[in-house]
Amino acid sequence: MLEFLPRIEGEKLVGLLFVLVLHGAALYGLWSYRIIPTPDEAITLMVNFINPPPPEQSKPPKPEPPKPPKPRPIEPPEHLHLAAEAPVVLPDEPVVFVPPPAPVVVVSPLPLLPPQPVMLSNELSVSCPERSPPDYPMFAKRMNEQGRVVLRVELGEDGRVANATVKTSSGYQRLDAAALGAVKTWRCKPAMQNGAAVRAVALQPFSFILEER
Repeated sequence: MLEFLPRIEGEKLVGLLFVLVLHGAALYGLWSYRIIPTPDEAITLMVNFINPPPPEQSKPPKPEPPKPPKPRPIEPPEHLHLAAEAPVVLPDEPVVFVPPPAPVVVVSPLPLLPPQPVMLSNELSVSCPERSPPDYPMFAKRMNEQGRVVLRVELGEDGRVANATVKTSSGYQRLDAAALGAVKTWRCKPAMQNGAAVRAVALQPFSFILEER
C-alpha cells in the first residue's frame, strides 16, 4: 500500500506541469496576436458625464387677434298702441248719460234770382212808338241777298232795348247785322205787371226783299 503513494504523487505533479504548460502556451499565443494590449498601449479612458441640455421650453402660442363683433340685427320698433283710459266709475256712483251735442246745420241763403222777364204775346213793334226800319245794305242788294230774320229782343224796365239776339237767321250775316243795329235804337213802352214796370221779352221779325225793277 505504501509503495503506491510516491507513484500517485508523481502523477499529480506531471499533470500539474502539463496544465501549466498549456496555460503558458495559451498566454503566449494571445500575446503574440496582440489581443491583450501592453501596459504602454493601454490608455485610461476618462468618461465625463455631460448633463443633457434642458428640454426646450415650449413657447406659448401667439394669441389670436380679436375677431370683430358681429353686427346685431336691427329689430323693428315695437308698435305702440295708444289707448285712452276711461275714468274709473265706482259701482255706487250714478252713471249720467250725456248726449252728444246736436250737429249745427248751416243753411246758406239762396241767392236772390232776378225776376224772369215777361214774355209779350205781340210783336215788339206794337209797343214801340219810336222805331225805324233797318237799312238794306248796298252790297247785299248787289249780291241779291234776301231773307227773313227773327230777333229775340229783351226790354228793360225803362222801355229801352237791353239785349237783342238772332233767333232765326236770314242766311246772310249782313242782313242779320242790319236788323240788330236797327232794333237797338227803338224806344218802347215798358211792360206792366201788377201796376209795376217789369222786364219783358218779345220777338221781332224783319224781311229783306228786293223790289223788282
